[in-house]
Amino acid sequence: MAVLNAIRTERPATNVMVGLALSICAAWIIPGLVGHDPWKPDEAYTFGLVYHVLQGGSWVVPMLAGEPFVQQPPLFVLTAALFAKAFSPLLPVHDGARLATAAYIALAFGFTAAAGRELHGRNRGWVTVLLLLGSVGLAVRAHQLIPDSALLAGFAIGCYGLALMPRRAITGGLWLGSGAGLGFMAKGLFAPGALALSTLILILTCRSWRTRAILPGVAAALGAVLPWLLVWPLALYLQSSDLFWQWWMHAWACLLRTEQPDVRNDHLHYLRILPWYAWPSLPLALWVLWGTRVSRFARAAIQLPVVVFVLALALLSACGPMRELHAMPLLVPLALLATPAVDNMRRGASNSMYWFGVMGFSFFAVVAWVYWSGLELGIPGRLSRHLHKLQPAYDSHVRWLPLLAGVAFCCAWIALLAKLGRMAERPVIVWAAGMTLIWGLLNTLFLAYADTSKSYRSMVTDLVRALPPGYDCISSRGLGESQRAVLHYFGGIITYREEVPERRRTCDLMLAQGERSNPPEIPPGWHQVWEGTRPGENDEYFWLYGYGPPRPLP
Repeated sequence: MAVLNAIRTERPATNVMVGLALSICAAWIIPGLVGHDPWKPDEAYTFGLVYHVLQGGSWVVPMLAGEPFVQQPPLFVLTAALFAKAFSPLLPVHDGARLATAAYIALAFGFTAAAGRELHGRNRGWVTVLLLLGSVGLAVRAHQLIPDSALLAGFAIGCYGLALMPRRAITGGLWLGSGAGLGFMAKGLFAPGALALSTLILILTCRSWRTRAILPGVAAALGAVLPWLLVWPLALYLQSSDLFWQWWMHAWACLLRTEQPDVRNDHLHYLRILPWYAWPSLPLALWVLWGTRVSRFARAAIQLPVVVFVLALALLSACGPMRELHAMPLLVPLALLATPAVDNMRRGASNSMYWFGVMGFSFFAVVAWVYWSGLELGIPGRLSRHLHKLQPAYDSHVRWLPLLAGVAFCCAWIALLAKLGRMAERPVIVWAAGMTLIWGLLNTLFLAYADTSKSYRSMVTDLVRALPPGYDCISSRGLGESQRAVLHYFGGIITYREEVPERRRTCDLMLAQGERSNPPEIPPGWHQVWEGTRPGENDEYFWLYGYGPPRPLP
């Protein structure tokens, strides 16, 4: 409340605004991290890798339900395992592992703010980070147990290093190399490729980087990135050259077209999703470009984010598969580019953005409470019946801790609107706080409802109860990575996939996954032991078959 009281002035102190930004960041990061099981698809398979490490598995070769999984380096998995181990006395291991995501997102926010300060001035870093936080496409993915959060952190560190190099070449180079290395150990070659190409283009075309003083920084960047690029691949090669080459071919598959050559990627996918994914940074960034067209974008603060964004977008668009979560790194240069627009927006545009945020987020907050009333209190009845039809397994009752947390988010929103004075940054503050409000309400009032439908816990428990005594192993047909991971975690079940010749075994049980309307064809001699799926799931379905005459259930 002291911070809110201090921001009523026309030009509040920098430390007050930094404190407000830190409060919004913390309130945005925390909700959604704990209190739910690993959800499919990305969280489930990632946690499967973490679970293998927690059971004493190798740090060099990630394993998923008994099989090597070397599609990406293991840094995020190892970090998540450390967090899970450290918080195991307080939290379930999957919730503890998800705290690694919070750590990487906090790193991304911190270095994005540092880059904004370096490019735009001392009092602009907090504006940049609020623009990044307010991006519509970031909210869900930045709270999931996925390595893309570490990639985002590496990308932000690399951008800060590039911004710092014209002033402090060696220090900037060290940060640049470290960010590229972190991004490599998170997701592979994208981050070092995009940052290296950006550095080259900036040195060749932009005056701030086209100096001899930059050369020691480039050498420092190379020295900083080499350990990241060499240690794990060398360890993997020494342990298994076959797995090394499997990882190597996967790392280059998008450019060499060796993976899924029959799939036609939509190379305009990211351009199509950016208008909503990067809102409000994208329109503000376009406004900045329009305003600097006369000077031909001669400022370093414009050149760096433009070059990084264009090259990152080109690499993502050239490679596949096209998924919106892969666009997360694009949000960092867009936030950097959009920052000057906060001071240069016309009064009409600024007021429109402010009132759109106030009215829009307040409206959705009211809608959230109406849905909560229908879900937990049964009022209105028609809405209540609709919500329970979508998820009949949900147990309705008032959960007091989430309820109080939701009330606290709304009270903070009202207090902010009441205390926030007129200032150039007001629309950005309101937008970031509004995104925090809605995200907080969704992950306090409706987290249990979503977990009921997205968790495999009840399904796996039911399957385990149906397993006949004395079976030797379970083969599988059509089982996905996420499903194999949750079977291992919740039920201790490791299946032997028929699709993988080296894993194929003759078992007296077989678990098949498919569509409910299209059951698999089973050869003679097999009988159905069990069938089921997650609560509320309409398409995905599972069947368990046994060979020979039916056995009595345990």
